[in-house]
Amino acid sequence: MKLQKATLFALFSVLELARDPGRQMSAGEIAEVYGISVNHLAKVLRVLGRAGLVEAVRGVGGGYRFCGNAKRISLYDVIDLFGDIVTDASEIPGPAGTTEIAQALGRVLREVDEIAVATLKSITLATLLKSRRWHEERRLEERHTAVSQ
Repeated sequence: MKLQKATLFALFSVLELARDPGRQMSAGEIAEVYGISVNHLAKVLRVLGRAGLVEAVRGVGGGYRFCGNAKRISLYDVIDLFGDIVTDASEIPGPAGTTEIAQALGRVLREVDEIAVATLKSITLATLLKSRRWHEERRLEERHTAVSQ
């Protein structure tokens, strides 16, 4: 699965902000962390704001803050805001699409799409962040063990 830049930027932003919902970050700070365009990110953040996932905080020290429920929002929910999930990748154009092989291939591709969507719907922001924390803690433990030996 290949996602558009805007969709990736949205996932980066939502996950970054959801790591610490009380923290505010400017679009510039988020863009710097991920090496992405501030202008493009600002457009993405507006979409996320309209969807109720982030809120803009105005004034000195303003920025964006996560305002969703990380335990209920799935990766699919964010991706779907940008229309990146295409579940009709199995449509084979022209006369080839009417062949028995093309129809069998189409069924397999539809099934793969359905599995991908189901997987994305099953992974919440909280689950992904928890998994990331576990991996970071494990990596730190391994470094500590290596240094103490």
